[in-house]
Amino acid sequence: MTLGFTLDDQGLGIKILQDGTGTVPQKGENIKVHYSGFLLDGTKFDSSVDRGRPIEFILGTGRVIKGWDQAFAQLKRGTKARILIPSELGYGPRGAGGGTIPPNATLIFEVELVE
Repeated sequence: MTLGFTLDDQGLGIKILQDGTGTVPQKGENIKVHYSGFLLDGTKFDSSVDRGRPIEFILGTGRVIKGWDQAFAQLKRGTKARILIPSELGYGPRGAGGGTIPPNATLIFEVELVE
């Protein structure tokens, strides 16, 4: 199920909703991201937007799921996108959030690369 995404060889899909005008971040750079995360059935499991505060992390250092490190390395700052992350690039067989994200779940994120 691709849901209209173009998938790379690992199953990661990115749909640009609004192209940014900034630079593409490099590995080791600090970035800020607003996101809402959904299961394939539409259940929202987390959202920085709802909290009113973006998440901040260093790109490419494994502090977030692999799918995020790979996706944000392809987006310009200011971009809004929808990202499809297969289980292997997400939380895999362990799931997360005390059962909120089930094992082997494919995830969809609506994101904005703030800076």
